[in-house]
Amino acid sequence: MQPGQPFVISLVLLAVLVLLCAALAATLGFLQIPLQEVGTVFSAKLLQRPLPQEIDATTVSVLFNVRLPRILAAILIGGALALCGAVFQAVLLNPLADPYTLGISTGAAFGASLVIVLQIFGLALPTAVSVPLFAFLGGMATLAVVLYLAADDNSLSSTTLILAGVIVSAILSAAIGFFKFLADEQVGIIIFWLMGSLAGVSWGQLYMLAPFTLAGVLVLCAFGRDLNIMAAGDRTAASLGISIQRLRLFLVCICSLLTALAVSVAGIIGFVGLIVPHFLRHLSGPDNRVLLPYSFFAGALLLLAADTLTRAVLPSEVPIGVLTALLGGPFFCFLFKKRQKDGGIF
Repeated sequence: MQPGQPFVISLVLLAVLVLLCAALAATLGFLQIPLQEVGTVFSAKLLQRPLPQEIDATTVSVLFNVRLPRILAAILIGGALALCGAVFQAVLLNPLADPYTLGISTGAAFGASLVIVLQIFGLALPTAVSVPLFAFLGGMATLAVVLYLAADDNSLSSTTLILAGVIVSAILSAAIGFFKFLADEQVGIIIFWLMGSLAGVSWGQLYMLAPFTLAGVLVLCAFGRDLNIMAAGDRTAASLGISIQRLRLFLVCICSLLTALAVSVAGIIGFVGLIVPHFLRHLSGPDNRVLLPYSFFAGALLLLAADTLTRAVLPSEVPIGVLTALLGGPFFCFLFKKRQKDGGIF
């Protein structure tokens, strides 16, 4: 049975809430801009009308060149990470899974750290292009290695994938540590990137991020019914014509692609994919047809709120990955202990 009218209404309300929070976030910052003025500027831009004379050029520039790209990136990245977390937890049948379980974020961090070190040693590469590109390539290469290590397992089980991800992630973390050593006095560049930040997001990065992210979100949400069947067991899925191995491989690849894109733009932002789906599962139930869209909008709200807090409320800007880790770390410890009492980690 398909989700009913209450689900559609609540989804629309969530989308409206995201838009309202985005509008509020646009007003906050070093330059305080009234909400009415924000609405006037955006409506004039959308309708291609001339701006009122009382609105100065600085306000328009701050809104469209600084805040709007950052707000949109927070919505897309937060939503994508939370959605991928929900999918990973359903595919791997493990509530401790999130977009970083398979080491994709560590691979992306490895790629970005590599190009930063190469730049320190004199290789002329444009940072705005090379760091996101190498981060994305590092994340996808990590996925390829993880799948290669798990290939001998004919069923491509969740345990094999997780263990392969842990192994590769440990190796890459050691390599990143070596890059920090090589960077010496400029190690802060790598550390700041590893902490995650939306401060440098540009329209060019959004043009790359938005279409792939939105397409990936639509594809993942379309597989809610299949994920429900997968949870019933391999035999039930096979009797209904669903290949568990192919479906798991396809969804893992899509989620890894979205995660690598997110990390390539904003660095490592942890725990969003762990907290949001697990919390929503207690509110909306385990039906993935409902959980997946909810996760996208709730993740967008969480990251938008965290970024607005660090950008406009705190005395100095704190890397957003630090904030999400402070929120998610205690939650992960609680979930870990609860999972142990319920019968093990896997």
